[in-house]
Amino acid sequence: MVDLLSYSEQLKIKREEGKKWIWDDIRKKWYVWQPEELVRQLLILFLIDNKKYNKNRIKVEKAIQVNGQERRCDILIYDKEMKPYILVECKRPEVKLNQKVIDQAAIYNIALQVPYLIVSNGIENYCCQIDFEQKNYDYLEDFPLPI
Repeated sequence: MVDLLSYSEQLKIKREEGKKWIWDDIRKKWYVWQPEELVRQLLILFLIDNKKYNKNRIKVEKAIQVNGQERRCDILIYDKEMKPYILVECKRPEVKLNQKVIDQAAIYNIALQVPYLIVSNGIENYCCQIDFEQKNYDYLEDFPLPI
C-alpha cells in the first residue's frame, strides 16, 4: 500500500501562537499538530483524493460504546446508506503496527460490526475484511472501494 507521508505537502499547515496547526477538512477546524493527527489527515486526504470516498460520509473521532465505556474511533466511514462501512485506527509514524493495534480496532468493531478495518501509521497500512460468520479476517492488498 501507499506511503501516506509522501502526501504531506498537500496538507494545510500553519504556525500560530508558537504552535504548529493542521487543518481538518472533515471537522472544518484547525487542530494542534500531533503525529497521530498528521496520519489521520493524510489518510483522509488519500481516501478522498485518490480513492474517491465522499467526505460527507467520513466522521472523525466518532464516539462509540465499548464494553460499557465510551471510546473514540479515529475515523469511521459510512456507505451510501449511512451504515458504518470502515473503521480506521491511526497511530503515530513511529508506532509499529502489530497484532495489538489490530486487536484494538477489532475491539472497537464489536460495537459497530463494520465489514472492514484499516490501521495506519502513515508508513504502513493494513486493511482487513471481517468475516463475522467464521469469526476471522483476511488482509487485503488495497482499501475497499467506496460504496
